[in-house]
Amino acid sequence: MQKIIEQFRPVLIQLATPYNMGGTGFYLQDIKMIVTNEHLVRDSKEVIIEADTIPRQLAKVVYWDAAYDIALLQLESTYDDLPTLSFRTDGEPQQGDKVLAMGHPLGLRFSSTIGNISNNHREQDDFYYYQHDAALNPGNSGGPLIDDKGRIIGVNVFDIEEGESLGFSLPAIFVNETIQAYLQENRSEVAARCLSCRKMVFEQECSNRYCPNCGTYLLLPSDAEEYEAVGTQFTIEQLLEALGQDVKLARRGVNTWEIKEGSARITVSYHEDSGLVTGDAHLCQLPSDNAFELYEYLLQQNYIDDGLTFSVKGRDIILSILIYDRYLEVETGKKRFRHLFEQADYYDNILVTKFNARWKYNEA
Repeated sequence: MQKIIEQFRPVLIQLATPYNMGGTGFYLQDIKMIVTNEHLVRDSKEVIIEADTIPRQLAKVVYWDAAYDIALLQLESTYDDLPTLSFRTDGEPQQGDKVLAMGHPLGLRFSSTIGNISNNHREQDDFYYYQHDAALNPGNSGGPLIDDKGRIIGVNVFDIEEGESLGFSLPAIFVNETIQAYLQENRSEVAARCLSCRKMVFEQECSNRYCPNCGTYLLLPSDAEEYEAVGTQFTIEQLLEALGQDVKLARRGVNTWEIKEGSARITVSYHEDSGLVTGDAHLCQLPSDNAFELYEYLLQQNYIDDGLTFSVKGRDIILSILIYDRYLEVETGKKRFRHLFEQADYYDNILVTKFNARWKYNEA
């Protein structure tokens, strides 16, 4: 399975929107598009995407399908050097067959789990799912389900929270059928499937937001309204823009933003219940041994800079800032967050070179 994992890793996409903190998709080389779940991109014209081999950018939603829970995303650039994936076409998996589920669970970068098909025909309305026991977590949705020969047999859709390793995937036959129908009938680029009549409808046929076939209300990806932050979230985005950050690329849900500054990755969060705005720079990880001098150094720095605080969570070394929302203003907030960004990029290099801390992210 390791060879299969390495084949899929470069094309496994991590995605987010202002309404959704994270999910998974995969890049199909032969159509130059990303396949993911519709529920992950719902109400968004654009999606923030990133992969080991694809830099963070906005992808355009060109098709969504609430019936099958499939969406197609288009990038401005193509990536011809990425591996070509294939769908299984010689029949369906059988009960007991080994499968591999891949994705980005819980906002983490990359995960793979192995399981078996427990039911290859779990009926739902007029189609069916594959039921399997490869562990799925929030964020795994939209990732591929793969057989032991490295072929895509489905797209992971959901799991049952109360169930014991109970996951469901849309069979490749429905995914491939949808892709081919979109490509063959693509007259205006943007399209959606009508939930009522199940017809694929293109933008030029649906000028009034109603399906031309059955008259049901139908929202196309191009009809989605642009997200606009309000209140404290708006203030946070203003100060991030003042610091030269692209807030569209930084959004991870309504109350979270992720910033890259040098080799550090910083998460900005707004906790509405407590009124706290936090900035957490995940710098690096504790060394395997002899961490005493590093701990001593971190404690000393906490006394030197009273605006920032070092902490350790698990093995992660984190540099943090904390502001109450009632005290948050663009100018003062900008100064404090700029200080965090600068110090984060400064300290992670010291911790690695002087105290043998380990880089947390591969790209660092």
